[in-house]
Amino acid sequence: MAHVAFLGLGQMGAPMATRLLHAGHHVTVWDRTAAKAKPFVQLGATAARSPAEAASGADFAITMLATAQVVEQVLLGSDGAAQALGREEVLVEMSTIGPKAFLSIASRLGDGVAVVDAPVRGSVPEATAGKLHVFVGANDGAFQKVRPILEPLGDVRHVGPPGSGAAMKLVANLTLGASIVALGECLALGKGLGLDRRDVLDVLAESPIGPAVRAKRANVEAARYAPSFKLRHAAKDLRLVDDAAADAGLTLPAARAAREWLEEAMAHGAGDLDFSAVVATILGEDDSASRDESPSPSWSGSPSASPE
Repeated sequence: MAHVAFLGLGQMGAPMATRLLHAGHHVTVWDRTAAKAKPFVQLGATAARSPAEAASGADFAITMLATAQVVEQVLLGSDGAAQALGREEVLVEMSTIGPKAFLSIASRLGDGVAVVDAPVRGSVPEATAGKLHVFVGANDGAFQKVRPILEPLGDVRHVGPPGSGAAMKLVANLTLGASIVALGECLALGKGLGLDRRDVLDVLAESPIGPAVRAKRANVEAARYAPSFKLRHAAKDLRLVDDAAADAGLTLPAARAAREWLEEAMAHGAGDLDFSAVVATILGEDDSASRDESPSPSWSGSPSASPE
């Protein structure tokens, strides 16, 4: 079994770190909110006081953080993990930060450190069950080395050289944002044409956006949007899509329109709700009842998750 440093115990990082513990790895955890590490110590993990301390002596260091700025600080700042990473050690960057930011950060790490990008598709239930889709950007040797570490988290797919995992995650998250906005606009059209919402949802559940409808129908019908994937993170991801498209010389009007709907929902105060709360914004409906609920879902068999 390997020694793994896990940096970031937010909504996704917490169940992922727990899966690695249950797989038998020696896990050292760190989070900028130190109290988040305490339940993991009860499960057998070691708590570190800094990213550098967590990474010291580790075979693998995994980052699962909110933004590129936070990743850069945790790796390259004072007491950053990069100070402790040496030859033969592997950094696995699993945050959603886009290929440009990932490659920039990777270029500033020490010689001999293997750097792998491995962002995931899925939310808290998939992370808890070990059913995430992991997109890995790495050379062949690094992929074979990191694959056994990632397999307890879900399906592991090698999608190309370093940076490819971060790129593939943007492609996947564009479909997520576009499909939930399409659901909202379809419901708005149905409402404007006098159709029964249940009938519209029934039809949409068997349409090309069926997976999104089936996953979020209960939220829409109850007008409750407890976060599984926070809307503010979805909006950030679509801003990354916009930036990556611009870097590639592309104009993607549908992606931009989806981002604008998410940002409008943010402006209405829905940032800490599930990203499906954008449907309420599109429909002009009240989502305020959701804000009185617990901000984070719990997940069975592990410490209670909290946002990064």
